[in-house]
Amino acid sequence: MTRIALIHALAHSVAPINAAFERDWPEALRMNLLDDSLSADLAREGRGLDAAMHERFQRLAQYAVDTGAQGILFTCSAFGPCIEAVARQHAGMPVLKPNEAMIAEAAAGAGKLGLIATFGPTLQSMPPEFPAGAELELALAEGALDALNAGDTHAHDERIAAQARVLRDKGCTRIALAQFSMARARAACEAASGLPVLTTVDSAVRALRTRLARPV
Repeated sequence: MTRIALIHALAHSVAPINAAFERDWPEALRMNLLDDSLSADLAREGRGLDAAMHERFQRLAQYAVDTGAQGILFTCSAFGPCIEAVARQHAGMPVLKPNEAMIAEAAAGAGKLGLIATFGPTLQSMPPEFPAGAELELALAEGALDALNAGDTHAHDERIAAQARVLRDKGCTRIALAQFSMARARAACEAASGLPVLTTVDSAVRALRTRLARPV
């Protein structure tokens, strides 16, 4: 049985990705590693993705490997360079950033893409992952993550949907939700904007399953 390590920096990412696995790849054996101090420290300390943060990601990944994981999926979008370093260290196995598959799908579309996040640093780290020349319009759904942390899922979804409307009015042809924790707001965004909405969750599961199915 294939063993997958899911490494989270936000507790709210756990349910969406596990639901996607249960729906699309139930045979996979999942383990969940949560360090919810990663995002808090990144936002509070202001040092960016420094050597200490890189080391933390290497330790998390090594723990996953030591437990027998055959693939690793990180679920927080704000740590791209740290995840890339882990992928280089463990080049013999799939190590995926949460947004790789969604970015590929978005890049295949036409027109300007609206990218919404609820965690500010994601809007700094994620745009460079898109192909050169990709036309992006960025939006931060301020207060949405605080609402989710307080258990107000309706306010969370509505704040994201409000940004989807703004992006539509700025000429975007489709919307991408940058974080796993935002996947629950997809329907609200589609209803508010009338645009197709991409999420990271389902795309990530499909991409990981495809890579592990390839012959070595």
